[in-house]
Amino acid sequence: MMVYHGSLEIVAHPAILRPNRRLDYGEGFYTTTSEKQAKEWVERRMFEQYANAGYINVYEFDDTAMPSLKTLIFPEPSREWAEFVLENRTKRNFTHDYDLVYGPVANDRVYLQFGLYESGVISIETLNRELKTYKLVDQYLFHTEKALANLKFIASKKILK
Repeated sequence: MMVYHGSLEIVAHPAILRPNRRLDYGEGFYTTTSEKQAKEWVERRMFEQYANAGYINVYEFDDTAMPSLKTLIFPEPSREWAEFVLENRTKRNFTHDYDLVYGPVANDRVYLQFGLYESGVISIETLNRELKTYKLVDQYLFHTEKALANLKFIASKKILK
């Protein structure tokens, strides 16, 4: 399976990195099956960092290895998914022991709904119902070296401003 990672640099050797902000599924290496999503991420980073170029890094993921990995899979937004994302986003020092996490990307519209839930304006049931109406792209978090061993760098595509 082909997966993509948007970056301001070529990432031929993915690594588990501690981010400088809290992310949906915690620390690790994020990819998506959507090249369009990876490109949009690169363009956003180029804008934020005043960069003139970025890269869509392309990998082959040997998904036949998934049974040997400890995985957490969210095929669609759900109560469990929302709670997991909120824990990663809001709990200081929260961590998990999954090798690989797969599920929807919590985009800006989703965070608006999360904010309403966190402030008590809507219930978790309403949050879940709202989230299911969004068409969300997916993401794979490679959280351990064991999971990363199943990624093979194929190429990078340069994106210019």
